[in-house]
Amino acid sequence: MTRVPLRKALADLPPYVPGARVPVGAAAFKLSSNENPYPPLPSVVLAISDAAEDVNRYPDMYATELTAAIAASLGVAPENVVTGCGSVAVLGHVLTAVCEPGDEVVLPWRSFEAYPIAVTLAGAVGVQVPVGDDGRLDLEAMAAAVTPRTKVVLVCTPNNPTGPAVHADELASFLEAVPKDVLVVLDEAYVEFVRDPQVADGLAVFADHPNVVLLRTFSKAFGLAGLRVGYAVARPRLAGGIRAASTPFGVSHVGQLAALASLRATAELLTRVDAIVAERTRLLGGLRAQGWTVPDSQANFVWLALGDHASAFAERTGRAGVLVRPFAGDGVRISVGEPEATDLLLEVAAEWLAR
Repeated sequence: MTRVPLRKALADLPPYVPGARVPVGAAAFKLSSNENPYPPLPSVVLAISDAAEDVNRYPDMYATELTAAIAASLGVAPENVVTGCGSVAVLGHVLTAVCEPGDEVVLPWRSFEAYPIAVTLAGAVGVQVPVGDDGRLDLEAMAAAVTPRTKVVLVCTPNNPTGPAVHADELASFLEAVPKDVLVVLDEAYVEFVRDPQVADGLAVFADHPNVVLLRTFSKAFGLAGLRVGYAVARPRLAGGIRAASTPFGVSHVGQLAALASLRATAELLTRVDAIVAERTRLLGGLRAQGWTVPDSQANFVWLALGDHASAFAERTGRAGVLVRPFAGDGVRISVGEPEATDLLLEVAAEWLAR
C-alpha cells in the first residue's frame, strides 16, 4: 500500500512526556508538572470570565495591549517583546527564525526535554553538553562545544529539571567566549523563584549583549499554565524575525486578558511565590536532613538523582498519593506544592532511604 511519507527526522524525535495526571476519581497531590499549586486570583478569574464572551472572535494577533504591558513591566520597548503560546512555542519560533537546515544548536543535558524536539523540528542538529553532577550547567564546556556551524546556544536558568541557576560571573565569561553572531537564548521560565544573589540578571545581560534573547512565561509564577502565554525579549530585528515565524493568533483572547490581569496583580501573585519559595526551602531542608544529596534549586521544584531507580521511586510515591516526574535512568523531579504534599513526600522519601 502506498502511503504518504513522514519526515525522516520524526522517526528519531523523542516524545515529550507530560507529568502524570491524577486519575479520575482518585485523590493525590500532583507534583509532576511544575505547576503553581494556587488557583488563579479572583481578579484573574473575572478577566477569564469576561473574555469568554468574545471567544467567537479572533484574538488580537499581536497581543498589542499585553505586549505593551509586558514591556512596561520589564523596562523595555514593545518592539522588543514577542508573545506566543507558552515559552516552548516561542522557542520554536526563535529557532525557526534563526536556524537553517543542518545548523547546530548547543544545549545542556539533562535540561528541558522540549529542547531536542524543538531543535529537530527546526531542521537543526542538537549538540548536547552534559550537566554537572551538582546539577549545574557546564558553561565552559558549552562554550567549547560551539563550532562554525553553531547558530544558537540554549541556557536554561534555573535549569529544568535539576534546579540550579547560572551565576553572573560564569555567564559573563561564557558570553565573552561565544561569538557575537551566535544567538544565546536565556530560558528564564522560573526566574521569579530565584533568590540566589549571585544569579545573573537576565534583563541586564540582555541590555549589554545584542545576541541574547530572553524567554519567559506566565505558566509558573503567574499560575496560567492552562492558558499557554509566554514571550521572548529580543532586539527589534530579531524580534521581528521571531514574530514573522510565529503562529498567527497564537495567544488566545482569554490568555491575553488573563495575563494582563495577572500583571496588574503582580504584587499579590509574588506573595504566593514567596510562599512557594518558603515551601521549597522546607522541602530541600527536609530531604537533606534525611541524607539525600539535592542540588540547590532556584525554581519551584527539586531534583533527586536516583539514576536507574527513578521510575521505582515515582511508582512508590504514586502509591502513597504523590505524583512526581521520573526521568528514566537519571532522576526524579518533584514540584513544590501544598504543605500537606511536602509532608507526605518527606515521609515516603525517608522510608525509601530506610529500605
